[in-house]
Amino acid sequence: MAKIHEFAFKLLPHLPCSPDLVPTDYFLFPYLKRMLAGKKFSSNEEVIAEIEAYFEAKEKSYYKNGMEKLEGRYNLCITLEENYIE
Repeated sequence: MAKIHEFAFKLLPHLPCSPDLVPTDYFLFPYLKRMLAGKKFSSNEEVIAEIEAYFEAKEKSYYKNGMEKLEGRYNLCITLEENYIE
């Protein structure tokens, strides 16, 4: 919530079960999965360190742009009458 206020985003209500409108489903996790693809880890700590380094290396604009894309997805979801749009 702090980041939403920091970037002055307007919080919009949406269906809680819509995967089209969950930033982690369309924005964060696909890129993270590609970065981790094919890598082998010997411990949970190594995985955690890799993921933390990945997110810490991203500029603030990376997260801001991802959240800004939510508006377009929200509008498309409404246009398609809440049908899945992936």
